[in-house]
Amino acid sequence: MSRLVPSRLPLRAPSRLPLDPFLTVLTATVLLAVLLPASGAAATVVDGAATGAIGLLFFLYGVRLSTREALDGMRHWRLHLTVLAATFLLFPLLGLAARGLVPWLLAPQLYTGLLFLCLVPSTVQSSIAFTSIARGNVSAAICAGSFSSLAGIFLTPLLAALLLGQQAGGFSTDAMLRIVWQLLLPFLAGQLTRRWTAGFVARHSRKSHLVDRGSILLVVYAAFSEGMVAGVWHQVTPLRLGALLLVEAALLAVMLVLTWYVPKRLGFGRGDLIAIQFAGSKKSLAAGLPMAGVLFGAHAGLAVLPLMLFHQLQLMVCAVIAKRRSGRRPGLEPSQRTRQRQVANNT
Repeated sequence: MSRLVPSRLPLRAPSRLPLDPFLTVLTATVLLAVLLPASGAAATVVDGAATGAIGLLFFLYGVRLSTREALDGMRHWRLHLTVLAATFLLFPLLGLAARGLVPWLLAPQLYTGLLFLCLVPSTVQSSIAFTSIARGNVSAAICAGSFSSLAGIFLTPLLAALLLGQQAGGFSTDAMLRIVWQLLLPFLAGQLTRRWTAGFVARHSRKSHLVDRGSILLVVYAAFSEGMVAGVWHQVTPLRLGALLLVEAALLAVMLVLTWYVPKRLGFGRGDLIAIQFAGSKKSLAAGLPMAGVLFGAHAGLAVLPLMLFHQLQLMVCAVIAKRRSGRRPGLEPSQRTRQRQVANNT
């Protein structure tokens, strides 16, 4: 959940499929944890630093989210309810349905991560970017992503407690207190102090985003190190990973279809349809990784693997969809399309 209104949104479709640079750095961090996992006293230091990083990360989320913008966007409540239903109802239902694939196709440990993937909020930045490329309702995508991120702070841990149960290490009173201390209280503190902190964070947005990325990398290193020390990775084989990719591709395809044709039957216009599809079919890597670190402990590595794979998959598929739709503007003459493309190229 980063800055909601970028100064300039990309209007040209990408010429090639995107490879998220941050995901490349994440992969390198995972390899580092595999080769040099933190153990003993070093693990204690890394775990403490990761806990502090998660709190700082959610504090910054609270500072950046404009409550006024979120409240103003409620005027388009039908669209936002549709996106929330896709994110926190349809996705979890499909995740539960995938339980029938265990163990003959999905390994139980990877299924836990797949179900957790279905519970995290939608992403903001890529939803806005792809909506803009496809000539959709960008303001609706901004508000829908914001609402999803805000709701995910509360709904994702609650849904995980309800649907994952003992698979997430057991949701005892201590576990719920960790969620409150590491996620909710820092976020609320960011919201309450944004009158004094929002301007500072906005002026130093590049540095604050480096803090975001660094915090997430630290969480991933801690999670995968714990998994290596606990010996959980011997349960994953290349064949199981291939099966996971196939299931995730099917999951994304179903959500892309549902988030287009169901809202279309509900009477939404083309611009809103584009915003709903891109906001309702995505999952946030930035929000999901630290949440998994709190919820799963030593098993967080396996839990976030499906999310990391789904993140790259959704970027590649949605880039193709946005590119195809960017050239189809109903009611425009060819000369008008040419002029609009020239304007976009000069922006």
